[in-house]
Amino acid sequence: MRDAKPLRLQRRGRGVALHLPVLLQLLGFLLLLLLLAGVARGQQSPLPPVPPAPPLSAVEKQLNNLTNNVAETISDKFSFCVADLEEDWNEAFNYTSNLSFVDKCLQDTQGDLPQRLCTPDEVKFYFSSLYDRDGDKNINLKTNINCNISSWGKGCDPGWACATDPVPDPRNHDSNNIPLRRRNCQACCEGFFCPRGLTCMLPCPLGSYCPRATANETTGLCDPYKYQIISNTSLTESCGGADMWADIQSTEEIFCPAGNYCPTTTKRDSCSSGHYCRLGSTAEEKCIIKASCDENTKNENIVILGACLVGALCLLLLIIYNCSDKFLSIRERRKARSRENAIQLARQQVKAHEGWKAAKQFARRHVNGMQSHLSRTFSRRKSFHQQVDPDNSSHRVQEAPLMGQDKTQEMSDSAIFAAESTNEITEVMPSVIVDVSDEEVVAAKEKPTSKGKHRSTHTQVFKYAYGEIEKEKFRQQENKNLTFTGVIAMVKDQQKEITRPLLKVEFRDLTLMLGKKKLLRSINGELRPGRVTAVMGPSGAGKTTFLNAVIGKVNGYKVTGSVLVNRKNVNIRSYKKIIGFVPQDDIVHGNLTVEENLWFSAKCRLSARMKHRDKVLIVERVIDSLDLQGIRNSLVGTVEKRGISGGQRKRVNVGIEMVMEPSLLILDEPTSGLDSSSSQLLLRALRHEAVEGVNVCAVVHQPSYTLYNMFDDLILLAKGGLMVYNGPVKTVEDYFTTLGIHVPDRVNPPDHYIDILEGIVKPGSGIKAKHLPVHWMLYNGYEVPSDMQDDLKEIGEQTPQISSSPSMSGSTPHCLPLRNAFTEECDRLEHHLSKPKDLSSRKTPGIFMQYKYYLGRVTKQRLREAKLLAVDFLILGLAGICLGTIAKLSDKTFGMPGYIYTIIAVSLLCKIAALRSFSLERLQYFRERESGMSSLAYFLARDTIDHFSIVVKPIIYLSMFYYFNNPRSTMADNYIVLLALVYCVTGIGYTFAICFSPGSAQLCSALIPVVLTLLSTQKSTPMFLKRLCYSKWALEGFIIVNAKKLVFVHHCFF
Repeated sequence: MRDAKPLRLQRRGRGVALHLPVLLQLLGFLLLLLLLAGVARGQQSPLPPVPPAPPLSAVEKQLNNLTNNVAETISDKFSFCVADLEEDWNEAFNYTSNLSFVDKCLQDTQGDLPQRLCTPDEVKFYFSSLYDRDGDKNINLKTNINCNISSWGKGCDPGWACATDPVPDPRNHDSNNIPLRRRNCQACCEGFFCPRGLTCMLPCPLGSYCPRATANETTGLCDPYKYQIISNTSLTESCGGADMWADIQSTEEIFCPAGNYCPTTTKRDSCSSGHYCRLGSTAEEKCIIKASCDENTKNENIVILGACLVGALCLLLLIIYNCSDKFLSIRERRKARSRENAIQLARQQVKAHEGWKAAKQFARRHVNGMQSHLSRTFSRRKSFHQQVDPDNSSHRVQEAPLMGQDKTQEMSDSAIFAAESTNEITEVMPSVIVDVSDEEVVAAKEKPTSKGKHRSTHTQVFKYAYGEIEKEKFRQQENKNLTFTGVIAMVKDQQKEITRPLLKVEFRDLTLMLGKKKLLRSINGELRPGRVTAVMGPSGAGKTTFLNAVIGKVNGYKVTGSVLVNRKNVNIRSYKKIIGFVPQDDIVHGNLTVEENLWFSAKCRLSARMKHRDKVLIVERVIDSLDLQGIRNSLVGTVEKRGISGGQRKRVNVGIEMVMEPSLLILDEPTSGLDSSSSQLLLRALRHEAVEGVNVCAVVHQPSYTLYNMFDDLILLAKGGLMVYNGPVKTVEDYFTTLGIHVPDRVNPPDHYIDILEGIVKPGSGIKAKHLPVHWMLYNGYEVPSDMQDDLKEIGEQTPQISSSPSMSGSTPHCLPLRNAFTEECDRLEHHLSKPKDLSSRKTPGIFMQYKYYLGRVTKQRLREAKLLAVDFLILGLAGICLGTIAKLSDKTFGMPGYIYTIIAVSLLCKIAALRSFSLERLQYFRERESGMSSLAYFLARDTIDHFSIVVKPIIYLSMFYYFNNPRSTMADNYIVLLALVYCVTGIGYTFAICFSPGSAQLCSALIPVVLTLLSTQKSTPMFLKRLCYSKWALEGFIIVNAKKLVFVHHCFF
């Protein structure tokens, strides 16, 4: 039993040894067969060699060409969103600093990355699809050779791409020249995006974050993107890479999240403390106030900066306002001091001159008396010697000389007293009288303007002015009853020139009609220079209409007859530079002082060649004659802000026309609202103008007897625009006495005549009030109109032959109304468009000098209206705070809602403020325009000053809105767009203020911004209508300045 096991092992070992050679032979045969099969297979189909990976530099070059093509395509399609192509490319596609994502992609794709990148034609195809979607947020590419209904491979899904053949066949391209891509499809590499419907890869721009997507089982989406998991595939293979890059509204998820920054398209870091990171940031941005920024801060809080900016701006405006006000007050005090010194010196000069003249007269009187007395004494002595007795001759001869010596001594004492008085005055005169010659004043003006010399120049000019004024007063006292003829004679004796041209106005058969109503009928008469004419009559007699017809203000009326100027039939508007018209209403600038109102009229309407000292003399003379010295530096005032009294305002209204030295001065009720003393003061000033040769005509209502006798001539009008009397005041009672109309005792003649014309008092003597115009026509031999023939028959006179009216000849009754309407329209157009030849012989300052004067006036007005400007700024700031807080900033909309509110609010507030520039001074402007001042200079001056508020208002608004809203765009860019908006709406406000009444202008200013903004933001609005809306361009400007901060990230689909 022990040997049994070894025996079996021996037998098994012997069997294996016997079969081993056989097994080895079979193994070798099998190896031989395998070897022969491998050789045969290698000869039939060799294995493809693995292509070598391309160098990184070659891929980088291809990538640069691709990104350049992308940039050019974007620039072509969306040029208005790309400011600088090269700069945008550097910021979006300059990967030279880090190409790690390219190297990794080469490894993932086993070196076939060049075959996976999109061609230029595929780039154009992609962006053309974006451009043609018409604002649709969903991006759907058109079908192509790779992705269509019949063929939809794995590479057509979002986040997936395929490669082309190593050597693409040109025949495998579609109509868009897109190559066939169906080989080796796999997920899109990190740092690239692969759109749905396109089987190639595009590099993600800097500022994007493009990692591989991960499947989210809960939502069924591929995070961090928004495309769904592809069904019927495993979760590991269903999600690819980034799928789409377009505008930020459609593809927000591809950009680096807010609170993070992405230095590359495959790396994301959290924003550190003291920094903030907006959506799509490639680097951290430091916070101005570091303590306000924690980790992962999305935006910086800069409200405190806005508050500081507003405070600094308010402080600057306050300093400017106070300094300018102080500067003006110091200047006025200096001028007042110089004026007071000049007045005192001038009065002392005149007083010394009066004393000198009195002393000379006293001495001359006593010397003449002495000479006459001595002549009589010598005559008596001669006769005495002839009759003397010889016995007493010695005694008598000795006595006579004694008597003559006493008388001579007495007269010598008087002469010595007179001489001593004269010597004393002569000694005083050099210290009092300062005679400033023309050369001295001119020399003083040409000297350097140091403080002392500048003050001395003012003093010298005021000395000259008040010296002349006091001399005129002295001459007036010497010649109290001096007439215009006497003035002419005195001027000739003094060899002086009359600077004002004389105007004599004659009106012949003057008739004025408005429609079919006759306002004036057959007015004949004249206004003579050097005389003061009063126009009186009951209410509705056409007194103001008569004045308007005389000076040519007949726009819209039908005028027949003629108005002659110096016996020449010329347009009286040719003399408007020397015609002054004082309206019934006190149209003066309430926010200017009395002196400033007068000086502005003098500078713009007096001759440009006139010396400054002569202008000072004219203005000071008017101020003195109208007794305005005490209120010369007082504001005139407005309805809201009380100023000077009504009577003083009326005198300022008259003074504005007097300072321009008119030859014809027309006044419409200058004494209404004045007491008796003020009326007499005003009439004395007008009589002084008449003495200078001015033709003065004034409408007055029932003046007092004293005031009535201060007029030279009287024009009396009846109801219906008919003339009752035109002639000297001294003969009016004689004329009416011849008609049997007597003025009762203690009754003022003009009151009695007006009561008769009103029908309150019967004229008596069988005469009727309605016949008085006919009596005047018959008295002067004027032609009686055809419609007054019945009155003529009632009087009992023979009817004179009536000639046919020239306007009726050659016209039929049917076409006459049409012809009259056409004539009236032509006259209206001619009045506005025609520019009559200037015959005034006065060259006033040109447009540039008037612009300078207007500029100074408007500057003073704006400084005095600083409170209104401050209220405008305050409202703008509050609007900025409210809208900046309410309108939430979003990169998806680029802050569009907030900018829409901004356009409406700023437009409304700026238009309302612009209305004040012209609406509040419409009447003043019309008065100045009618007097010949330049409308262009007026507009340019106001527009120039308004540029200050135009420039400041955007800063005020943005200092609140920008710092509360903190948009992506810079403050400077927002300011430029808002400045253009404010300038635009201010011009629109000017147009409304000029063309419409204040109420209508305010309504349009409130309605237009809302309507235009709604039209420009509605998709259904036609494009041509949108382009007419300023709000469309403003909104586009705001969006573009925000969009350009996102490189190649545009929101061009609004």
